[in-house]
Amino acid sequence: NARNGNEPGVSFYTHVSDQYDPFASRVIAATAGEAPYVLDGLLYHATGLSIEEHYTDTGGASDHVFGLMPFFGYRFAPRLRDLKDRRLHLLPGQEAGPLLAGMTGDPVAVGHVAAHWDELLRLTTSIRSGTATASAMLRRLSAYPRQNGLALALREVGRIERSIFMLDWLRDLDLRRRTQAGLNKGEARNALARALFFNQLGELRDRRFENQTYRASGLNLLVAAIILWNTRYLEQAVGALSIPEDIARHIAPLGWEHISLTGDYRWNVESRPDPGQLRPLRTPSSLLAA
Repeated sequence: NARNGNEPGVSFYTHVSDQYDPFASRVIAATAGEAPYVLDGLLYHATGLSIEEHYTDTGGASDHVFGLMPFFGYRFAPRLRDLKDRRLHLLPGQEAGPLLAGMTGDPVAVGHVAAHWDELLRLTTSIRSGTATASAMLRRLSAYPRQNGLALALREVGRIERSIFMLDWLRDLDLRRRTQAGLNKGEARNALARALFFNQLGELRDRRFENQTYRASGLNLLVAAIILWNTRYLEQAVGALSIPEDIARHIAPLGWEHISLTGDYRWNVESRPDPGQLRPLRTPSSLLAA
């Protein structure tokens, strides 16, 4: 395709926390939609994170994902493209005010939801227990014919959730800012990952899925190591420079200009700081002296 070229390829779909660290990664086909894999990272990350809100762009959003999120206690906050072309779906008998009259679509088919409610509960129980992964079930539901009852019921729940979210988005500036900030963190992490993934001209040559997964995990480990290193030294620098807290909170530990990614890696044990100690901070005078 236009973004990935003509060669076959894969993508590392990675979830990033609000503390910048990657906590889940999945190898998917470069041409695959991202939406089915959003819940996998939230449900099966095996970390101590307590996730409340998840941000993604349009590619990670669908009505089925909107429908499943509340069953697991997550608030879904995607940055939806072409919001003006999307429709609000009201409950039967509800009427939109004059400002929203041009944004409404078909009413929610409440009967579908009621008729298949028990199936929806069984679906979410299977996903939560790991009997079936969220991505596998979402791919299957999206491939079902339009008349499939469970798929239609989940879509209707998703329409309700998406409509509520769209109204929140239009009136809540803080929500829009949080979403943009969360996506910026993900993009900054991806830029660091691309800089690190330079071996074999930045191409993934492994054909086995298992080896591709190892590559994704190794890349996450490198990213996490740099984040930890930067965080330790940024903490020391912030204290030494007395940077105000309202400014410090906008500093990201994702820079790599100070790290030599290519060349010879030399491990000089003698120059290593003692355990628990850090190297001296670089100052303008020390840089000029060097």
